[in-house]
Amino acid sequence: MNTYMKDELRIRHGRKEDAGELARVERACFPEAEAATEEEMVARLAVFPEHFWIMEKAGRIIGFINGMVTSERTIRDEMFADAGLHEPGGDWQAIFGVDTFPEFQGRGLASRVMEQVIADAKSQGRKGCILTCKEQLIGFYERFGYQNEGLSASTHGGARWYDMRLEFQNFPVRENGTE
Repeated sequence: MNTYMKDELRIRHGRKEDAGELARVERACFPEAEAATEEEMVARLAVFPEHFWIMEKAGRIIGFINGMVTSERTIRDEMFADAGLHEPGGDWQAIFGVDTFPEFQGRGLASRVMEQVIADAKSQGRKGCILTCKEQLIGFYERFGYQNEGLSASTHGGARWYDMRLEFQNFPVRENGTE
């Protein structure tokens, strides 16, 4: 991914030294039971730093999207805690969180990053993107073309989640000859 800048917003991939600040953003956006810890961020960044899209404004991290790649069609709770489940050649870009510090919410910044994630997943030949969200956010994701697939089996953090899927049309043929 090329660094994307618009209105002084910079989007870049993750680095191991980002873990502490990313955990701080996560705690500001999710209840403690749902938020990834700094240790989980360290583990994720060690395995899939290129699947972190970090928003910076004036050199400050203000939000991010992260998630692993998988061949599974939905997110399982184990994926949040086990970065080793990442499948670099998988079909689906899973999204674990769309985090923006509260003082930067409502400005369309998360939408810009989501557009970048979708563009990157398409360019990587993925079948699409998957995520889980709470009921009040279903409409936000539907604006990008995600479809609500109903109540998720995920009970991550004790919350009620909905499975959302964005399928790209005309899936490209992968190098191994499969879709």
